[in-house]
Amino acid sequence: MSINLQKGQRINLEKSNGSKLQMVCVGINWGAIVKKGFFLFGDTKEAVDLDASCALFDENKKLLETVYFGNLSTRDRSVKHSGDDLTGDMDGDDGLDNEVITVDFSLLSPAVNYVAFVLNSFRGQDFGTIPFASIRIYEGTPKRVNEVFATYDIAHSKDFAGHVSMVMGVFYKRNGDWKFNAIGEPTLDKRLEETVRTVAQNYL
Repeated sequence: MSINLQKGQRINLEKSNGSKLQMVCVGINWGAIVKKGFFLFGDTKEAVDLDASCALFDENKKLLETVYFGNLSTRDRSVKHSGDDLTGDMDGDDGLDNEVITVDFSLLSPAVNYVAFVLNSFRGQDFGTIPFASIRIYEGTPKRVNEVFATYDIAHSKDFAGHVSMVMGVFYKRNGDWKFNAIGEPTLDKRLEETVRTVAQNYL
């Protein structure tokens, strides 16, 4: 049974049988903007280009690598991005992830202490206008879900209005074990580089 995460909740990456998750997928799903029509004109849909990215830091909060639509994998292939989705769900929530980032903890360099996930609106579309956005942590592949471990609704809050960048959550290592901190906080940043700096300063 998956956990419905709340903002600020911290969880162990442990399955119900007590075994540790060694490889996880973080899937991000979001919807297109619905614009209401007037009189004889029906509603229209506006494609939403959100970008999920992942930043790896060492124990001193030094940035090691960033995985995003322009760099789809770390050098050691421990973190992989499924590719850029330019539209979001145009016909309502289809239950599928628009972008997926896979993390294989067994391949991660021992130097990595934090793996942070952020979301940026490429065209500057306000998060407050996006009908839904969520993340889920699961076992499987970008095309196959074996078992959902945790889900987190990251957009149903008035706090996101007026923002185009957010910190979704951070995997962090404690005593050799990996845990997850569900953050879900909007930032004032406009670009990925700025968001990554904000993560290092405030969320690790």
